[in-house]
Amino acid sequence: MTAEKCAAAILFAILGFPSLLSAAERPTNAFPLWANDVPDALGRAEKDLPQLTPYWPAADKATGAAIVVCPGGGYNVLAPHEGEAYARWLNDLGIAAFVLKYRLMKDGYRIPAILGDAARAVRTVRANAADWKLDPARIGIMGSSAGGHLSATLSTRFDAGRPEHDDPIERASSRPDATILCYAFILFDRGDKPDRHERFLGPKPSAEQIRAFAPALNVTSKTPPCFIWQTVEDAAVPVENALVMAEALRQAGVPFDLHLYENGRHGIGLGTRNYDRSKLHPWTQACEFWLGERGFAARP
Repeated sequence: MTAEKCAAAILFAILGFPSLLSAAERPTNAFPLWANDVPDALGRAEKDLPQLTPYWPAADKATGAAIVVCPGGGYNVLAPHEGEAYARWLNDLGIAAFVLKYRLMKDGYRIPAILGDAARAVRTVRANAADWKLDPARIGIMGSSAGGHLSATLSTRFDAGRPEHDDPIERASSRPDATILCYAFILFDRGDKPDRHERFLGPKPSAEQIRAFAPALNVTSKTPPCFIWQTVEDAAVPVENALVMAEALRQAGVPFDLHLYENGRHGIGLGTRNYDRSKLHPWTQACEFWLGERGFAARP
């Protein structure tokens, strides 16, 4: 056995796999999204194995809703303050959170494979909902920056699952029931950076491929309700990204909340690096209300 295969076997043994767990053994540690071969994997090292880390709310707060959290980081890193911190905030609202470790471009992966990680994450939570005491009709997704692009892309490119598949997880729908976009990159179709499309999709991508990963161009009436927030000051992801997504949702008749704030650099997350409810950015209050309206969060 090679060193990489040995490491992967050890990782699997430690993390386990969700479909093997009973209701009394819902996962408390990170676990891999696929039990065996990972689609489009370039190897079997840890960087090639996407996984979810669960965070559970207190039993007396739990609403039965869950949200998959996609950290930002330009598809090259995963920002911790946009992962675990968000999960702890969601837990305070009674929502179970699952932080996604998706594959990265710096490790040789392209957006189609990474989108598969996000889809598999939503399917995994939904397929295990009964055992984990979750509502399969209240499974959301949220992401920041690149993670926001990933969340928005899945919210416009989901599927109903494949009933005939041998893997029960693949039979579940990948459609999120609600989407939270935090300074999300939306304008993928714009040509402001000449090498962007090649970096994301590979050499000489077609116009059809580029359009497929521009979320605002793929919004339909079936796109889930969205909460969108953005700062006008953000230089990395200009405010037009939020405005274009909101307009696409409006045109399709999809419910959404849009919140713009004058000040704030890119990547501010909850407004504090270390989770502290007394220092949360105002967007969190607006989002808490929205999540309550959608039946995800407990009412105050």
